[in-house]
Amino acid sequence: MDATLTPSAWLLALVQALLYLALAPLMVGWVSKVKARLQNRRGASPFQPYRDLRKLLFKETRVAHTASPLFRVAPYVVFVATWVAAASVPLVTIDLPTAVVADIIVLVGLLALARVFLTLAGMDVGTAFGGMGASREMMISALAEPAMLMAVFTLAMTAHSTNLGSVIDHHLGDVFVLRPSYLFAFAGLTLVALAETGRIPADNPSTHLELTMVHEAMLLEYSGRHLALMEWAAQIKLMLYGVLVANVFVPWGIARDLAPASLAIGLGAILLKLMALGIALALAETLLAKMRLFRVPAFLNLALLLSLLGLLSHVILEVGA
Repeated sequence: MDATLTPSAWLLALVQALLYLALAPLMVGWVSKVKARLQNRRGASPFQPYRDLRKLLFKETRVAHTASPLFRVAPYVVFVATWVAAASVPLVTIDLPTAVVADIIVLVGLLALARVFLTLAGMDVGTAFGGMGASREMMISALAEPAMLMAVFTLAMTAHSTNLGSVIDHHLGDVFVLRPSYLFAFAGLTLVALAETGRIPADNPSTHLELTMVHEAMLLEYSGRHLALMEWAAQIKLMLYGVLVANVFVPWGIARDLAPASLAIGLGAILLKLMALGIALALAETLLAKMRLFRVPAFLNLALLLSLLGLLSHVILEVGA
């Protein structure tokens, strides 16, 4: 019997999916804490996002009279689609039954599904800020998705597969070589991650100015558990991109089997990599300022250009050679 089809393998796949739920708020809290320390502030506890989610989950949910059933369903669809997309990205090990669906095309499709329902919910009530945030979100996604696909396809061409598990396994077995194509793809995907997760310089997740908001503008009419699910989905999305960058470009440490020692090393490795990425994100948000909305397309065009240069570098330097 295949080891990836045993009950223990399915149990580990469930545990890996639950780790995304458990660790996503902690990553946001870690970034906020490091950011506060860099700004000479004490800052809230890294566990504050857990308290915020708990408070929202037990609060009464209020819905506008003009809202349709879509407004009530959207938080659940956004949360589940984002969670399933994250669960498809290898976190601790690549030797799981879910590795079959860990494809970059599936990942982009699930994130697009969540985004569509998020924007429809923002426009559903009919408020000016919700519609404005929805239009901005779709503009950003239309420019971010091609750059993301181009960056990951650069790696996929090396492994001859769009499956994330196969790509990671290929790089683990490959001799370390500092390829220009990887550097360009890494830079392009990093810029896309900042824009897609609503972080500085593309957006400011802590702003309270409606005219500058993108993601938060679509959530102004939500409250209670609906708002908790939306916020939790945003936290999972940030961790998803962090794991994608960490395990695809720096795959060392991830387990290739289900041995307890390998799994322990894989968990420790991804936690260290996420901590390092959180510090880098906090440092970038401290040093940089939010750019004007009309400069975001140029920001994402740069991401697309870097990803395209990575693809061309692979074709010219590696395939051509």
